[in-house]
Amino acid sequence: MAPEATSTGPGRGERPSRPSWAPPALAEGRMEAALRALELTVRGRLDGLLQGNHLGLVPGPGSEPGEARVYQPGDDVRRMDWAVTARTTEPHIRETVADRELETWLAVDLSPSLDFGTVACEKRELAVAAVAAVAHLTRGGGNRVGALVSTGERIERVPARGGMAYARGLVRRIAELPRAPEGTRGDLAALLEQLRRPPRRRGLAVVISDFLGPLAWERPLRALAARHDMLAVEVLDPRDIDLPEVGTVVLADPESGKQREVRTTPLLRREFAAAAGAHRERVAGALRRAGAGHLTLRTDSDWVADVVRFVMSRKRRWSGGVA
Repeated sequence: MAPEATSTGPGRGERPSRPSWAPPALAEGRMEAALRALELTVRGRLDGLLQGNHLGLVPGPGSEPGEARVYQPGDDVRRMDWAVTARTTEPHIRETVADRELETWLAVDLSPSLDFGTVACEKRELAVAAVAAVAHLTRGGGNRVGALVSTGERIERVPARGGMAYARGLVRRIAELPRAPEGTRGDLAALLEQLRRPPRRRGLAVVISDFLGPLAWERPLRALAARHDMLAVEVLDPRDIDLPEVGTVVLADPESGKQREVRTTPLLRREFAAAAGAHRERVAGALRRAGAGHLTLRTDSDWVADVVRFVMSRKRRWSGGVA
């Protein structure tokens, strides 16, 4: 979404051979094979992960009222039952029963800052993989999935529908979106506003982005979280957070086209790492204040294993175990 570092080393066509865990390359002319490989990876490694937990990827309450119980530290204060609290003079919250149908909406950021990757894949390919995982993990029953996708140049809307064939088509449609030209600036805040208005039925909202740049998206994200369960998938490359010791590099902002050649001195590397770390802390804080689940996927890490760890942690927390 904003300035990131690119080195003068290996480019997109010079990336080393991909490890087995990396998402497939979404290359023109090989899209069919890549999407099929992605589907097999997701199904093979994630099937059965969420059995017995209807709401799936982000376990959470449904919308039907259930029993009232005494408030416990950590409970969502938005579920406070004020009538019972007043009658008993002790804080109570209202439990809710899971909906039998879940509607999932994805807000997918494919602005030019995601057309970048220095390890196993591009961030864009990892974002598409995250879309495939969410679509798979929330399918079943009468569940529906839809998406709003922003390239910075345009916002593509895919209506919410159910069924495996439709979910497969949604992933394909997102993967095949043309890249925006360099110099196009993304606007995550505008994307979230479009997802928020008009209001949609309560469900799961998933935001997939690298969250680079100003945090102008925090307010619309919190507004979304007031109505929906929220999951934020942060997609990162090591060069977003650390400069290599390689001498001269080009610092480029793919969303403005500006470039600056610098020498990676120890001082510059420390300052870059400190600024990147501070930004990530601000992002994590904003997501935490919104009550969003926060999953980080990296181009140098096994993304499916990261999804599994995140989901199992959420399931243990929801079931009352230790995360």
